[in-house]
Amino acid sequence: MEFIDEQLSAYAEKHTTAEPELLQKLNRDTYANVLIPRMLSGHLQGRILSVFSHMIQPKRILEIGTYTGYSALCLAEGLTKDGKLITIDINEELEDRVRRYINDSDYSSQIDFHVGNALEIIPTLEDELDLVFIDADKPNYSNYFDLVIDKLRTGGIIIADNVLWSAKVLVPEQLAKDEDTKALHEFNEKMQQDSRVENVLMPVRDGLMVVRKK
Repeated sequence: MEFIDEQLSAYAEKHTTAEPELLQKLNRDTYANVLIPRMLSGHLQGRILSVFSHMIQPKRILEIGTYTGYSALCLAEGLTKDGKLITIDINEELEDRVRRYINDSDYSSQIDFHVGNALEIIPTLEDELDLVFIDADKPNYSNYFDLVIDKLRTGGIIIADNVLWSAKVLVPEQLAKDEDTKALHEFNEKMQQDSRVENVLMPVRDGLMVVRKK
């Protein structure tokens, strides 16, 4: 489901800084060769992630859910010169493609790509985090939040994707029967009620929950 008129969406993209050439290539490759290409962040959301990263100037970024690497490359654009982005994905089948695009980027030495279970890997991370992007299995969104909140510096940002879930979060029947929808609604409620953070739910594409640690 689209949350904005198709023509308005096209207008917004037309008046947004263009995708870097490598991201254009990755975008086309994903849509041509990978299942569920809609999972890609894409031009508009990718530039939003890049702008957030540039504003924060993070030294440490954690991304939970790499997919084909598009969002990781966008987030890496704002890293400090000595910064590092750690990205985790459980899908081994996409590893070669992801590593190829990381290696072709300007950030290859700053991106640490892990293939495995994020629930097991995150507790082993020792660095303080400045920015976290959550875009993985929906039932574990709240678990990921619990694992990273104490590692996030004061003033640090968490961004969670797909929190509107094609508007299913508004449909009682979906909340009752669909595990992903229920989990995302519970995550949104959790962000609203957690006194450690302040949050804004942005209706961009499939919904971005932006959370700042107080």
